[in-house]
Amino acid sequence: MQKGIYLVVLKIQNRTPYLSGASEHKDGGNMLELGKKQLLRIVKKVKFSIYLAESEEKSEKECAMLSSRQVPKEAKEGTEIEVFLYKGSKGRLIATVSEPKLHLGEVAVLPVLEVSKIGAFLDWGLEKDLLLPFREQTKKVKPGDSVLVALYIDRSQRLCATMKVYHYLKTKSSYVIGDSVEGRVYEISDNFGVFVAVNDRYSALIPKKDAQGSYVVGQKLKLRVTAVREDGKLTVTTKRKAYLQTDEDAKKILEAASAGGRELQFDDKASPQIINQELGLSKSAFKRAVGHLLKERKIIQENGRIKILL
Repeated sequence: MQKGIYLVVLKIQNRTPYLSGASEHKDGGNMLELGKKQLLRIVKKVKFSIYLAESEEKSEKECAMLSSRQVPKEAKEGTEIEVFLYKGSKGRLIATVSEPKLHLGEVAVLPVLEVSKIGAFLDWGLEKDLLLPFREQTKKVKPGDSVLVALYIDRSQRLCATMKVYHYLKTKSSYVIGDSVEGRVYEISDNFGVFVAVNDRYSALIPKKDAQGSYVVGQKLKLRVTAVREDGKLTVTTKRKAYLQTDEDAKKILEAASAGGRELQFDDKASPQIINQELGLSKSAFKRAVGHLLKERKIIQENGRIKILL
């Protein structure tokens, strides 16, 4: 069943880590790779910058530009420098010796600096901020937010961020059934459940049947691994082990009843929608907890209501 879930999601999102063939900036045979670190040679020095390429035979159009402020004093033509490559505002290939917070195909949590007419701009450690287009957002973001994103190359051959990180998350972890983990919600599906990045790295899903209560993109959760699929993806839940979860659910019922004048306005015959809306519990979990409280004689059910006896 879960295999089908993940296969359908792949079709819906219709994304790849980057456009086929787009990871390389090809110009006259030059192979400069956007979004990656690369060892390049100084082929020309001018007043405020230098030109870098794989070989000295390349023309200026086939080179990346590096600010002279980032060039070691002893560097000269022919010297090799390791740089990260991205595109500037005018589409020029730019090199930097600074270390970005993520590379092509990786995921990281980045702060939102500002929001413009075309999307949000993120701080990824370079002079030019990283664009998160509106179409790549799974929720509306604002300055000050921290968002989990991946780095990809868009159709205009520029590096951009996306919050649709399903294809970028790792699928091989050391976790086993029963492990306690932490995860961050990155997407919510009415059909399948809540998609979570465990430790901001590994692909996981809270199935719809277990996704009771309210969730928001970016929310951090304490989770328990309930299954490890053959492909390494995790199935997780916010629920604790059955006997512990029943105690926790029973406590939630007592707290809600106390806040309502020592009674709830419904009993275990209420609809699943009302139970979930009021308590964030499934009907089966609610009935288990009510049965537990009845057995301990802490509540009674009377006239369609639950009353505290304590």
